[in-house]
Amino acid sequence: MKVITLHGLSGDIMNDLSFYNGKIVLVTGHTGFKGTWLCKILVGAGAKVTGYSLEPPTDPNLFSLSGLDKEINSIIGDVKDYDHLKEVFEEVKPEIVFHLAAQPIVRDSYKMPRYTYETNVMGTVNLMECIRLTPSVKSVLNVTTDKVYKNNEWCWGYREDEPLDGYDPYSNSKSCSELVTHSYINSFFKDRDIAVSTARAGNVVGGGDFANDRIIPDCVRAVANKEVIRVRNPYSTRPYQHVLEPLSAYLEIVARQYEDRACAGFYNVGPDDCNCATTGELVDLFCKCWGDNISWKDESEDNAPHEASFLKLDCSKIKSKLGWKPKWHIDKCIEKVCDFSKIWLSNGDIPHEMDAEIEEYFS
Repeated sequence: MKVITLHGLSGDIMNDLSFYNGKIVLVTGHTGFKGTWLCKILVGAGAKVTGYSLEPPTDPNLFSLSGLDKEINSIIGDVKDYDHLKEVFEEVKPEIVFHLAAQPIVRDSYKMPRYTYETNVMGTVNLMECIRLTPSVKSVLNVTTDKVYKNNEWCWGYREDEPLDGYDPYSNSKSCSELVTHSYINSFFKDRDIAVSTARAGNVVGGGDFANDRIIPDCVRAVANKEVIRVRNPYSTRPYQHVLEPLSAYLEIVARQYEDRACAGFYNVGPDDCNCATTGELVDLFCKCWGDNISWKDESEDNAPHEASFLKLDCSKIKSKLGWKPKWHIDKCIEKVCDFSKIWLSNGDIPHEMDAEIEEYFS
């Protein structure tokens, strides 16, 4: 894949992904959905990538389909295992760290809250401690979620200075992860040549997501099994975006703060208001794009665990400070999901499709 251009940059720091060429990068959670897409971009940009993660969380999974195990230094490990993580930092000596490892499913956090907190909070503590002890690290991004905010179901978007108080164990553990990061910045990193940011991204969709309890994977599984799509929360509004949108923001934050620590901060990353949609509207788009007369039905659950019914981000800060802005409309996002999923269902070339989507997005 040729070197590809990042959109939205001011031009002061970098005009393309060649910034990452030759950089030593550590990605936690690399076997997950977002982690796999991120590693695929970094490999194409010429980075020296080490991944640290548990085994892929699903079967099938995007990491295995992507062929990345042959292109990066893939280490199977748990962020809860401090000694192992520290060994990896000492061996790799990364310049750049993307922290994506997490227990990411709201419903699973109700089933296993202790595990969720151990992974999302103590995993962040372990990572920050390794960074504290590794002089080579210059730029760090902790990827959290839009669900870190105390959600009052407001009709306007949350800003970065709003209170952090996630409701469910997943969201709350990510709020705690933010606070851990803030503490390490204030206690240890302010007087070092290191920049640390967090990114709070909205819901992502994209090809290769096979997670449980997510609406687009549920849609793909239903059509693969020739079933009607069942939708649990059709009236919940979320800021949906293609997975490449937040990844482009993560790459931009890390690169800009690498050169100028003043760019470090806490950033919301989400779509424009026109791309905030209810789950039902999203599934309508999927059905229309897929064709074959597929349909869905409302299966709202009376006793379902609490999930926010309305959530939106104000992304003015990253737009004004870094010049980043979303690129693909929600229609385009769903089109890409359907194209990818049809290729997967027909046993097509997934690595080629990933490279093609990446090149189209960043060109």
